[in-house]
Amino acid sequence: MRLPFRRLLLVLLCAAALRARADDGESLPESTLKQIAQRQQALLADAAKQGENLDAESLKAQLQEICHEYDLLLQGSPNFAPGYVAYGDLLWKVDMRKEAVGLFLKANSIEPDIPLVKNEIGNYLAEEGKPLEAVNYFLAAIKLEPSEPLYHYELGKLLRDARADFLSSGDWTRDSIDGGMTEAFRRAAELAPDDFRYNWEYADSFGVLPNPDWDKALKLWAVVEDKAPGPEERQAARLKAADILIKQGKRDQARLLIDTVTEPQLQAQKQKLVAQLAENAKK
Repeated sequence: MRLPFRRLLLVLLCAAALRARADDGESLPESTLKQIAQRQQALLADAAKQGENLDAESLKAQLQEICHEYDLLLQGSPNFAPGYVAYGDLLWKVDMRKEAVGLFLKANSIEPDIPLVKNEIGNYLAEEGKPLEAVNYFLAAIKLEPSEPLYHYELGKLLRDARADFLSSGDWTRDSIDGGMTEAFRRAAELAPDDFRYNWEYADSFGVLPNPDWDKALKLWAVVEDKAPGPEERQAARLKAADILIKQGKRDQARLLIDTVTEPQLQAQKQKLVAQLAENAKK
């Protein structure tokens, strides 16, 4: 899951941070970048609103115009790191990821202290099946901006999804992987307490631990349910809690939760838990 507006905001903030470091007024490249970014945001927002009625050819032509504006910006300001970041972000959105990471690497060579750049290079390496290289970029992003929840979230996902790669490398133990994953998701949820996704991932991370604290996990699923944006997400969290109660042998409590799940999309998951209850009752 990408975060378009959040990512664009981070791009603009990185330009502002570099300007503040230089302690001078807004430059022409910065002003131009803001104008391009605003047109890009408006174009993508309008495209999202059109839905199935989207004119793909028109969108493609307008995106090409914006790409041309980025090209002109960078031709005139070849050492303007935020321009490469913003251009790379756009190319990433349109699935030109190899080209995008080339721009991120260029930005990184010019200005090595932009956390968003580290994070995006890490994302690319992770998707290319290179988690041991990706982790260093995520850790660098966190070191540069420890208060940004997105970077902790990306690290947690990597440690969870590529745990086998980290174990086989010999440089990571199961405890360091599990501890790093849980702590990363915890920090993301702590830094963005109202974000449903971050809270979900933190609660869900307990399920892959060898000796999870199920009581703590139950409390976290209660938090997730409270922050759920709709009934489907709320009931999905309830099923997660019911699964834990079954594991703890608290079948009656689990059944009470399961019986409250009515959303059609969750019926398959619900029936699996009903079957588990029935199987446990035979033992």
